[in-house]
Amino acid sequence: MTSVARVAVDVSLPHLDRVFDYAIPESMSAAAQPGRRVRVRFSGRLVDGFILDLADSSGHRLQPLQRVVTEYPVLTPEILRLSRVVADRYAGSLADVLRAAIPPRHARAEAAALRAADPVSPVALPATEPAEAWASYVGGAALLTRLRGERADVHAVLTCAPGGAVDPAGDWPALLANLAAVAAPARGVVIVVPDARDLRRVDAALTRELGPGRHAILSADLGPQRRYSQFLSALTGRVRVVLGTRAAAFAPIADPGLFVLWDDGDESLSEPHAPGWHAREVLALRAHLCGGALVAAGFTRTAETQLWLDTRWAAPITPRRDLLRRIAPRVVADDASHDAGAARLPHRAWEAAKEGLARGPVLVQVARRGYVPALACQDCRAAARCAACSGPLAVAGTGSVPVCRWCGDAVPRWRCPSCGSARLRAVTIGSRRTAEELGRVFPGVPVLSSGGDHVIDEVAADPALVVATPGAEPIAAGGYAAVLILDAHAHLLRVALRAGEDTARRWFAAAALARPAATVAVTTEAGSPVVQALVRWDPGWLAQRELAERAELGLPPAVRSAMLTGTPAAIADAAARLPDDLRVLGPLPVGDRLRLLVTAPRSSGDDLTRALHAISATRSARKDPEPLVISVDPLDWGAD
Repeated sequence: MTSVARVAVDVSLPHLDRVFDYAIPESMSAAAQPGRRVRVRFSGRLVDGFILDLADSSGHRLQPLQRVVTEYPVLTPEILRLSRVVADRYAGSLADVLRAAIPPRHARAEAAALRAADPVSPVALPATEPAEAWASYVGGAALLTRLRGERADVHAVLTCAPGGAVDPAGDWPALLANLAAVAAPARGVVIVVPDARDLRRVDAALTRELGPGRHAILSADLGPQRRYSQFLSALTGRVRVVLGTRAAAFAPIADPGLFVLWDDGDESLSEPHAPGWHAREVLALRAHLCGGALVAAGFTRTAETQLWLDTRWAAPITPRRDLLRRIAPRVVADDASHDAGAARLPHRAWEAAKEGLARGPVLVQVARRGYVPALACQDCRAAARCAACSGPLAVAGTGSVPVCRWCGDAVPRWRCPSCGSARLRAVTIGSRRTAEELGRVFPGVPVLSSGGDHVIDEVAADPALVVATPGAEPIAAGGYAAVLILDAHAHLLRVALRAGEDTARRWFAAAALARPAATVAVTTEAGSPVVQALVRWDPGWLAQRELAERAELGLPPAVRSAMLTGTPAAIADAAARLPDDLRVLGPLPVGDRLRLLVTAPRSSGDDLTRALHAISATRSARKDPEPLVISVDPLDWGAD
């Protein structure tokens, strides 16, 4: 009889990222099974852990298990293997990944779910035919044929068409739901979306396709009890489709065979805590490990998905050009900023709004929320900052005094430290100030604001001005009669690795909400590559250009990368331990810290992560007091 449990303890220290043996008391011999959560004594305190395996003996003197917590194996062999691979890829620890992969236990939810699941029987789903909308996509029919076959190891990058309000080919939630419905009778499906708004839309589409109660939802917004209940529904096989946000990439679905990701460029899909994994890479690894299908969908492509296409790891699924000619909006660019005293709303944008309001709602996308979120000196253009903490100053409303956005101090008598001027100018205009200005330009027209803590999901087809920040644009019944993208230069002038890519995401997402042939007015010069891609509705061309530029400069994703941020002593110690064949940039000052940027050829990515994990383990073992943060394949090198 086995008497030893091999346990992964919930301890994040890198030098303890291994399995520990514990004795199984006779009273727990039946309950102590692989995959179950347990409580163990580790370094003098009680911690959680998971039993990974059982053994007959151990060469060590063992502490006993303190308690078997779960009545069901919540850690499956597939998720354990995936979590270990993800931890290794991001130079992290298994404990950190498992903490995100498996939600905290809720006893009441567990008891109810296990009663309902006894005995567990797989849910039978009827065969579903592919939607007719797939005929409007080059490669769409082939994708659906593969998903219905015995082997569904296809990888695809789906570029969605606009016009979802009027044409099924542009209704991306319905397309993703149909993918799931076609695949689910034969294999488990996991769909990951960035946020709660997308979750609600796909949830409604899945309910229409599969019927109520045929899929599970995994999101932290559900609350502990419902989230754990939904997790157990997938784990016990009562549903074959799981929809969720970032952490749902680890959902324990039975017979996993299709993984779908929407809008992989959204920063919400990147885990903010160590080891900083991205849902796109987790799903790609999972599809590779289990031989399943992967579909990354969006209105645009990231450089990472374009790399999949260039290396032929994935195939493109694109809307037919005749479809785009029929439903795509008409994009015009108008930049009047070079004219002295030019208005913030150029003439062509004003005309588009006026004509659109005669037919329905008009969307106005602005870069920032608030009133005036950034100020500068009127005379020398130096950024206006707080004297106490150096934070940026902002104005909350008409007649308000400048306030620091960091410490909250009011600065009624600000003076520029560079030139002594007391005059301020607005650097950017927020959504509330924009709504106020448009209300004066178009008197009598309702003005709605969506962004921040007040996000509107839908608006009616009646004429109205809808001012929204990126990602908070409501869906308009029948589509928007016109779309204005204001302050476009604020997006294009950002100095960051993914600035152009992120700008394209925001603009294409807003333009996709327009009616066919409606005017989309972008307030910048027409020569910008992002504008040119939008005019032709050709995000693939833009992604190819972006990836080629990064490859030429040796930037991600053409290379594997890491960012090390810490004190000078920590950076110097880490730099001395890095392999000689790595490319090291820096150190660069970041506040009171230094930063190293490290790259390696993609073929040497595993060597890079092993070296970084060894550095972390050594520092952890010797209790190094100098702080050092290691981020592998960070979302953006420009992030602080």
